Amino acid sequence: MAKKTQTEPLPEPTPGQPHRAGDIERIGTSKITYLAPLPLPTDLSPVDFSRVVGEMNDAWLDYGVGSPNVFGYQFAIGVPLFFIFFSLVMVPLLLISIMDWQGYQILLGVAVMGGGAGFLMSWFSIRRTHRNYLKAVPIRFHRQRREVCFIVKEQRLGHEVEEPVIVPWESLMAWAVEGYGATQYGTTQQYGLGIGYAHPETGKWLKTEGRMAGMALSLGEWEVLRAYMEHELHSLDEVQDPLGLREPGDPPYLGVHTIRNAQRKLHESLRESPSLWRYFYAAGWYFYHALTLWTLPGYLAEREHKAIQRQQSQQRLPEVEEWSKPLPKEQWAKPSEELVRLSAEVRRLREETPHRSIEEIFAEAYRRQGVEA
Repeated sequence: MAKKTQTEPLPEPTPGQPHRAGDIERIGTSKITYLAPLPLPTDLSPVDFSRVVGEMNDAWLDYGVGSPNVFGYQFAIGVPLFFIFFSLVMVPLLLISIMDWQGYQILLGVAVMGGGAGFLMSWFSIRRTHRNYLKAVPIRFHRQRREVCFIVKEQRLGHEVEEPVIVPWESLMAWAVEGYGATQYGTTQQYGLGIGYAHPETGKWLKTEGRMAGMALSLGEWEVLRAYMEHELHSLDEVQDPLGLREPGDPPYLGVHTIRNAQRKLHESLRESPSLWRYFYAAGWYFYHALTLWTLPGYLAEREHKAIQRQQSQQRLPEVEEWSKPLPKEQWAKPSEELVRLSAEVRRLREETPHRSIEEIFAEAYRRQGVEA
């Protein structure tokens, strides 16, 4: 029996210890780079590659619960159908000289059983992901208040109670992890982004962590939050739509419109600069979308997104909804003078020496501004 792949958990900082942006801590073979408190600009492009930002408006952003992905449904539909297509069409064409009707019947049974098993596994995976969406509680960032809201779940008198904990934005701790994880197959390099806060009154350690595909993506994910809170970012399209597949008026999630916009852009590229390579790509694009049943994955992603939104709206705490309301502009909280000075110094240093690491630039900014650790 095959063993399940297991990876070591990513290391995390010890709550309560003083840290600042640019500090480095090594735990075994792993390195933790601190990005906050005092969230300084990293000068990297904000990119929500993992699509963990769920909703964004001028007042607040939800982090940790994204929206369903069309590609997930395309994968769930396309892999079983490709297996059936390959078994019933490609293999007989390749083996036509030695195949007989009895052999084809056997192949037909294998294709149907294999495709059916693939559909079942895909369905269970989708349902598990759907349940995770419903259980997840996002962290809400309110940029007009410059505060962050965690939802803490506790057991009291046999019942689970949810309680909001409001954290000052500039006191929030954030860290990027670059480490190594051990599996039965060997050692793998791992990356992640963590956000947390040790409550000064209760000492409770509030945090969320997520794995990333690379260090630059971890920093880009953090930069989404930092840029949003500093009013440098204003829409999800800027961080979740690098291919420009959203049109004005489209909903801020993936769906049928995403597939239709991609088709339109494909036709535009063929008209503007036709080439043999582009025609081959277009043929492959249509084959892939025909195999995944055209716009059905988009429809399923939209349907799931709306179901999740309905469920989550019923679970929102009234006090959090009141806290989330937008404020008049004259009541907006302002960044501290220390953060303004350090951020300006970081940007100057980045222009002078663009190839230095963020740790070195942050440390130099602190030194030049005379800020002690």
